[in-house]
Amino acid sequence: MQTKKNPKADIGRNSSLYFAVGLALMMFMSYGTINYKVYDKDALGIDRVNMDALDEEEVPITEQLKPPPPPPPPPPAPEVIEIVEDEEEVEETIIESTESDEELEIEEIEIEEVEEDVEVPFFLIENVPVFPGCERGNNEKKRKCMSDKINKFVQRKFNTDLATDLGLSGRQRITVVFDIDKSGNVTGVRARAPHPRLEKEAERVVGLLPKMLPGKQRGKAVIVKYSLPIVFQVNDY
Repeated sequence: MQTKKNPKADIGRNSSLYFAVGLALMMFMSYGTINYKVYDKDALGIDRVNMDALDEEEVPITEQLKPPPPPPPPPPAPEVIEIVEDEEEVEETIIESTESDEELEIEEIEIEEVEEDVEVPFFLIENVPVFPGCERGNNEKKRKCMSDKINKFVQRKFNTDLATDLGLSGRQRITVVFDIDKSGNVTGVRARAPHPRLEKEAERVVGLLPKMLPGKQRGKAVIVKYSLPIVFQVNDY
């Protein structure tokens, strides 16, 4: 008995077509595999921007155009000067020189130096005034001699009974200040006392002091300031 086959179930009839298609696919895949390339991400630098390349980019320089300056103003018109003929004659004044050949004599003017009145206290003076009778000794002895003689002179001349007449009692003190000028005279007597009449009495007595040799400072006569205290006791009866 002969076996019958369905022609559609014959697998081998299209084998050559399948082989050709498979061969073509294999060749395509092989070609793609050979040409496939993988790139390094760091080499590509996709995620970084090269700032140096941006800095080197040349920026075109733009020139700002300035407007042209305005034209200068036109020069002023020249003034017309009219020349007027002067028919009047002008007399020329001749100035004669006042210089002469005579020599002028210039008188010499003497300038007098005005000495200032220097006042030095009695206890600071280099050379004390010399009271009559105190010519001997050194400067300190003359100073002590002068003070003693002035005190004795005032004690003899002062009227102490005046305080009793004024109703004063107890210890009385009078301060007298005077100057011994550059000539040795007593001047500028001023007194301070408990009563005006005592002040006048003190000024009267000190004004009676004799003339002295003036005091000297650095070899020149100067005014010497002298202070004299007068102290006495008024007895109560």
